[in-house]
Amino acid sequence: MTTPPTRWELEYTGDNWEAYRARFEKLFEIGTDVEGEARFVDALCERGAAVLDAGCGTGRIAAALHRLGHRVAGVDKDAGLIEVAQGRYPGVNYLAADLLALTAADLAEVGAPEAFDVVVLPGNVLVFVAPGTERAVLANLAGLLVPGGRLVAGFATDRDYSPADLRADAQALGLPLEHSFATWQLDPMTDDAGWTVVVLRRPQDWVAPA
Repeated sequence: MTTPPTRWELEYTGDNWEAYRARFEKLFEIGTDVEGEARFVDALCERGAAVLDAGCGTGRIAAALHRLGHRVAGVDKDAGLIEVAQGRYPGVNYLAADLLALTAADLAEVGAPEAFDVVVLPGNVLVFVAPGTERAVLANLAGLLVPGGRLVAGFATDRDYSPADLRADAQALGLPLEHSFATWQLDPMTDDAGWTVVVLRRPQDWVAPA
């Protein structure tokens, strides 16, 4: 399946890509805490849950959840970032694939779960997908959840895709909004918050839209 270029692919090339990689290399080297999203997701799960880190980048969240005892897969369209993740965190299932076209069969090929208790899109993932595909990405990822599973997304509120857009897409897809926060530390959402974290639930009887 041919998919359109993502905002990430259009923006992060050459020096911009290398600066992003180097930034996380530095954070890793100096021991900066970059696992807030993983702690949030861990609190939603039973131990040993199946978790998909959708848009995993250099793999930090998937690796943290793996250490916490969850069955984890990390997926990113950027094959260079997946190579970094595989080198730094052996033992975690990482896969280079577009979230718009990701399938259970793709995940099975790398030994990952085929259905998940939680799908998390941390670190601005949703605002870096291809313009106009956000709803389709959400629908595809919701289809990889077990009935009753949760989809978690966090992103800056000043981007082309807004919290209001996400709420509208979730409603159109039949994915109830369960929680909304301003940070991964559960600060309450306000109109002037610079960040949003939302938790959507896949109903037991959910059917993907045609």
